[in-house]
Amino acid sequence: MNPRPSSPGAKRTDESSVRIGVLVPLTRPGWVEAGRHLLAGLELAVHEVNDAGGIAGRPLDLVVRDTAADPQRAAEAVDELARLGVAVLAGEYHSVVARAAAARADALGLPFLCSSAVLDALTEQPTERVARLAPAQSRGWRVYADFLLGAGHRRIAVATQPSVYWASGTRILRDHLAPHGGAVAELDVSALTPAEVCDRLAADGATALLLLVGHPEPAMPIVRAVRRDRRLAEVMIGAPAGQPEFAGWATALGGEGAAIPFLRYLPERLGPLGARVEAALRERLAEAPSFVAFEGYDTVAVLADVLRSHGTDRARIAGAWPRVEVEGTRGPIRFSRVPGIGVRQWAWAPIQVVDRDPARPDHFRVLHTG
Repeated sequence: MNPRPSSPGAKRTDESSVRIGVLVPLTRPGWVEAGRHLLAGLELAVHEVNDAGGIAGRPLDLVVRDTAADPQRAAEAVDELARLGVAVLAGEYHSVVARAAAARADALGLPFLCSSAVLDALTEQPTERVARLAPAQSRGWRVYADFLLGAGHRRIAVATQPSVYWASGTRILRDHLAPHGGAVAELDVSALTPAEVCDRLAADGATALLLLVGHPEPAMPIVRAVRRDRRLAEVMIGAPAGQPEFAGWATALGGEGAAIPFLRYLPERLGPLGARVEAALRERLAEAPSFVAFEGYDTVAVLADVLRSHGTDRARIAGAWPRVEVEGTRGPIRFSRVPGIGVRQWAWAPIQVVDRDPARPDHFRVLHTG
């Protein structure tokens, strides 16, 4: 795992800098686009903090490690970053990877602010050391289930792969839909080709197929197969995990990738801070920033506030989560204890169900909010 350079705007002063350990997926099989957007948000915020004088005159420095969606690699990176003396750990997109990182950080006494992972059980036991910005999966996916019900979908098929994250999502959907007469049928794509998924879907009679699978494979081949199957012309494709959020989806699939509703964590309208950050991220990324980029920015906004107020002692940082009050790009950020969630949680970031407009696949339509 090769380190990346510091954020732009951070002077490499090593011993005099305040170091934040960062975990992001930057290589396959990790979701590289998500990692790039997350890191862009982190780096932009560090640049701004350092331009404003840093932390009591000391620059912030990101010490970045690529997790490549590998839990073991992430745990090893946490060990390395702890030895390097980082004050706090941040980042990660993939839920299963973040869970491994959170367990190791908690064991080492290293505070961790998780930016993007949503799995409810981010830790096995409640801990004071871990906090999270992203909404818990049970929250977001129930909003998605409400959208399905409102759109008249009761018979749902899910194309899924073996994973704690996908199994959790399937359970949330089934539990929320069942009291309303809904049912969920599972199609294991590890045992089915895209063509066989279409055959099973046609036989089942489901009105919606949800992609609970990896990106770009096998998500994109399944989309192409379903879109081109005349038997399935009326079947809605959905992707609650957010695969269509990134520009690569529209580039690869064109019109076939439109009208696929997914979850994203943005308000309907950004305030002044969010609008300014959106413009800066767009310039940095050379494309529209995803909600993941905003999560990265907000992560550093929170950490900079904590570091200014409580210093770099790890125990003091972990003890500061309940006292955080920070204006983020998507609203005021405070952490609390939420029933069933073992970490300090921002309850809640704004939640939308959106899709890409078939008439303009580079534009989004807000279909539902929660």
